[in-house]
Amino acid sequence: MSKNTVFIARHEELPLKGDSTSLFLQIMVAIAVFLFAVTLSGVLSINSMLYNWNESILGSLTVQIMPSTNIDPDKALAETLEHQNKALELLKSLNYVEKAAPLTDKQLEKLIQPWLGDGIEIKDLPVPRIIDVKLKPHADVDFMDLAYSLSKATPMASVDNHKLWLNKLIQFADGIKILALSILALVIMITSGAIFYTTQTSLGLHRYTIEILHLMGAKDTYVAQQYAKRSAILAFQGGIIGLLLAVPTIFGIASLAQQIEGGIISEASLSSLDWLVIIGLPVFAGIIAMLTAYYTVKQTLQKMM
Repeated sequence: MSKNTVFIARHEELPLKGDSTSLFLQIMVAIAVFLFAVTLSGVLSINSMLYNWNESILGSLTVQIMPSTNIDPDKALAETLEHQNKALELLKSLNYVEKAAPLTDKQLEKLIQPWLGDGIEIKDLPVPRIIDVKLKPHADVDFMDLAYSLSKATPMASVDNHKLWLNKLIQFADGIKILALSILALVIMITSGAIFYTTQTSLGLHRYTIEILHLMGAKDTYVAQQYAKRSAILAFQGGIIGLLLAVPTIFGIASLAQQIEGGIISEASLSSLDWLVIIGLPVFAGIIAMLTAYYTVKQTLQKMM
């Protein structure tokens, strides 16, 4: 084994357990892990949401049939349904369409319920009819050609491929994700800086003890290993505290998001692998603290001694 190999020493000649910087380091790491866990859960949720959008929305389109203007409600409904059937017949004949199905009256009532309230009778209102179209995977659709074909089948049909508004949502979500990743990088930098500061402060407090250890033949690596061990333990303990605070916060935010109508935010979720990453943050904090403390001590002692 090389002399410069990083490992955790078994013996502690330095009185680090009573070090006044220990509590400060634990608090800083607890705050950092809390912020990191909450922000990371947001990033992972946004990734999940974008994936679900691509799967469920980009692979589909909507055809809208405008209602007939006939004065007689029964004739108007019959004419509207006739136009719907013409559009439906055309859509089912297209080779890139996997499934085309008109929304039922109950589904239409549910769509307009937030605006018109309960007790709505679709048959009594001039409501557009909606055809939900699912495309085949990797379908290459010429939407201009589709719109033209639909207009020939029935002039009451129009196409919405969702891409215009969805692209804006994706750009917005990507912007939030970049901001969140920037926060994560900032949290790592601040945490590393705090570890660097506390380690240097502790070295100053124990300067004379370290000098005695050097006179007794101790190497810089030996001292660095003890600091690395102590920093790793403190960071792990602080990380556990931060994680215990973060998990209820994540569930609280998720509960609030579920209350938002429309189902867009509900597409965001955390998988088992995502939770495993979040739960592993205290270990990650301990490794960062160990390496930062080790190399801080090595560099500082080379300048001091």
